Amino acid sequence: MSIFVEKVTKLYGEQKALDSVSFSVNKGEIVGLLGPNGAGKSTLMKIITCYKQQTFGNVQVCGFDVLENSIEIRKRVGYLPENNPLYLDMYVKESLEFVGGVHKVKNLKKRVREMIEITGLEREQHKKLAALSRGYRQRVGLAHALIHDPEVLILDEPTSGLDPNQLIEIRGLIKKVGETKTVLFSTHIMQEVEAICDRAIIIDRGKIKLDDLMCNLLGKSNAQSMEQLFHQLTTQN
Repeated sequence: MSIFVEKVTKLYGEQKALDSVSFSVNKGEIVGLLGPNGAGKSTLMKIITCYKQQTFGNVQVCGFDVLENSIEIRKRVGYLPENNPLYLDMYVKESLEFVGGVHKVKNLKKRVREMIEITGLEREQHKKLAALSRGYRQRVGLAHALIHDPEVLILDEPTSGLDPNQLIEIRGLIKKVGETKTVLFSTHIMQEVEAICDRAIIIDRGKIKLDDLMCNLLGKSNAQSMEQLFHQLTTQN
């Protein structure tokens, strides 16, 4: 099992960002974490990647506890946060070499070349990050997350703000990566999940409302589409 989350609650004062959330993700699955803005998706991902600590509950990644073995987890996880933090004054290759160096990647120059090819950055590799479009910056962020060859990939709204062509390209890249890695990514776009995922988890107000294989989701309700199902589940009191 790649990700194990058991009865996780996260409190900010008296507010519950997460309320007794439980699920697991098996090796090789691509799972979409769906929810409206403020549902708790980013908080959950930050806990899984050891950037925040849960208030209650247990989380394990690749068999390691997030509170006791955060360094081991970071070695095994690639993470693309929602805001995709980049050093914009760096060149593409320089940026990849920097991140690869932090991870102590062996044969770094070879690995950088592989990442440039995998993420389609060949034409942009000699540019500064500040000169790249949002779509290409997302590719760089994905390359950063992948450069140390992690077992698990966590992506927080990786296609937010992209144009239709960029959407198709990034979706294809995530699908390709998911052939060999466990992928958990958040979104509030239904088409995203339908195009990429094996399974979807719908979360709202810190609680999981539905968790099932894509082929089973619509059969669980009278909804005629994913959009309708999402609306039904996230507008209930």
